[in-house]
Amino acid sequence: MRAIHEIAADIRADWKSIYYGAEPYIAAMEQLDTINDTYGYDSAISILNYFLSNSQSWRGFTAKEIKQEIKDLIYESEN
Repeated sequence: MRAIHEIAADIRADWKSIYYGAEPYIAAMEQLDTINDTYGYDSAISILNYFLSNSQSWRGFTAKEIKQEIKDLIYESEN
C-alpha cells in the first residue's frame, strides 16, 4: 500500500475543483504516512472516512480508483 500523503498528492493532481468540504481532509492526508498515524486528535481512519464523505462530487476513473484504494486501506486496518 502507498503512503497516505502520496494518495493525497494524486487527489490534488486529478481533482481540479476540490470541494471545500474535502479540502481540510486532503490537507490532513498530506501529513500522514500510514493508517496508524494521527493528525492532531484525529486518526488516519477518521480522516479518510471524512474525506470519502466529502468527495462525492469528485468523479472519473482516477477518483474511482483512489476511493477504492482508500476503502481498501480502511478495511484492511479494521480486519
